[in-house]
Amino acid sequence: MAILKDDICGRVAALAQPILEAFHIELVDIEFRRSGRELILCLFIDKEGGVNVDDCADVSRELSVIIDIEDFIPGNYSLEVSSPGLDRPLKKVSDYERFTGRLVKIKTYEPFADDSGNRRKTFLGHLIGLKDGLVVVTLNEGQTASIPLELIAKANLEFEF
Repeated sequence: MAILKDDICGRVAALAQPILEAFHIELVDIEFRRSGRELILCLFIDKEGGVNVDDCADVSRELSVIIDIEDFIPGNYSLEVSSPGLDRPLKKVSDYERFTGRLVKIKTYEPFADDSGNRRKTFLGHLIGLKDGLVVVTLNEGQTASIPLELIAKANLEFEF
């Protein structure tokens, strides 16, 4: 389902874009996955100030009609539209700029050294920003890490108590 999955996600993103723009909402992520016997298509959306249940319902209603008309997803599936949550993933370059100053958790594909020479795969600290393809983070231990964007396997906002 890997190639098909990417094709479906790409096509859904293209179909969703005009709907999202009309509601002033951004697409954070799309997942197409199997849960037991069921296929689930999940859209994670956000906007300034956060999305609410009505935003999710509006996007779901509009998008489901278009996906049904286009009829490119084989078999039965469930469409879910929701907020990315408090631990919102950072997927786009603009995310690293938008969330400057926020607490983030970054995981790399391979161990990478912070500015003190400590090699690790998980970095927790406050996002300074993106400079020349490097995500710069002030780590909770006090040192800084400048992580190449292409080495980042996963990055999320972390909730601060």
